Amino acid sequence: MRAAVLVLAMILPATPGMAQAVNDYPTNARAEYVFACMATNGQTRDMLDRCSCAIDQIASVLTYKDYVQAETVLRMRQVSGERASMFKGMAQMTEIVARLRRAEAEAEILCF
Repeated sequence: MRAAVLVLAMILPATPGMAQAVNDYPTNARAEYVFACMATNGQTRDMLDRCSCAIDQIASVLTYKDYVQAETVLRMRQVSGERASMFKGMAQMTEIVARLRRAEAEAEILCF
């Protein structure tokens, strides 16, 4: 009995840290994604579930830092002028966006 309690005591404190490492997307970022997804695909309960599934899948593939970088590149590509040129032409920026696109494609297959 003592051994079981000792094992549980060692496992339980680690659980929140592990969950945090896997789930590093803030709630507002997830909600923003779901709102945009529903605006595009329909304001139904089914779409709420599918869009929530999609961001969960993306979060399982990309860290939040990578997600923010890709979103930033995509937004900067919409800006005109010299500032945007580095976001449009650099291979590194293209790869950042490609990782997000691959995660979105996987989410599309699994959730839609």
